[in-house]
Amino acid sequence: MENQFSLAGKVIVVTGGTGILGNSFVNGIIEAGGAVGILGRNAEVAEERAAAINKNGGKAVALVADVLDEADLQKAKTKLLDTFGRLDGLVNGAGGNMPEGVLQNEEDIFKMNIAGMKKVMEVNTWGTIIPTQVFGDAIAKTGRGSIVNISSMNSKRAITKVLGYNIGKAAVDCYNQWFAVELANRYGDAIRMNALAPGFFLTEQNRNLLTKPEGGYTPRGELVINQTPFKRFGHPDELIGALVWLLSDASKFVTGSMICVDGGFSIFGGV
Repeated sequence: MENQFSLAGKVIVVTGGTGILGNSFVNGIIEAGGAVGILGRNAEVAEERAAAINKNGGKAVALVADVLDEADLQKAKTKLLDTFGRLDGLVNGAGGNMPEGVLQNEEDIFKMNIAGMKKVMEVNTWGTIIPTQVFGDAIAKTGRGSIVNISSMNSKRAITKVLGYNIGKAAVDCYNQWFAVELANRYGDAIRMNALAPGFFLTEQNRNLLTKPEGGYTPRGELVINQTPFKRFGHPDELIGALVWLLSDASKFVTGSMICVDGGFSIFGGV
């Protein structure tokens, strides 16, 4: 029986591939038999990860680019196609929050850092849209493919302090549904777009907000744990199953969806 969950023969680009979650995305694709383009701004990390994969018998190429720089992305696409000759999928993993996009409780709500909020919105929203514009035509030329955006718990609920991130991810959800329909109108079931919505996973961007250096949770971390029925943070590798499913033929009748991998955070009413 054919393994519909296999990514054998498929080439996938992962933006944000040099980050913590991106590393799990990359490894999951490799484990499922796919080849991967590891795209990020950190050339050293991208090269190290690609070299390790190739040394162990996998297929990977480092792609150094800023997801907001179309010229960078075009160069990365050329390198990818020169290496593998095709593209079957894209994971828009770049994004996240920044210190300048955080409004602390003691700060004046009418004097928030607007420039900082805009910067966070831009990297999450346009950092998803622009790579799709650049890499999408290569997927179309292959003939079939899947695009996976990264949403968030912040997109559907008001999460305090991080307005720019909330708005940016809400825009990603809107784009995810709108573009999925437009893809279907033009390509039928050949090119699909879906979103993966992680719950709370510890990354370099949120570690100081959620955990204490000496161990234990911050008050904000406690609130997250109390709102999560599983009473723990997620491990990055726990995103792999849903991601591989969305990239593979096993989900070939799924488009415009948002899959929550969140330990129940999104459904819990708090009582």
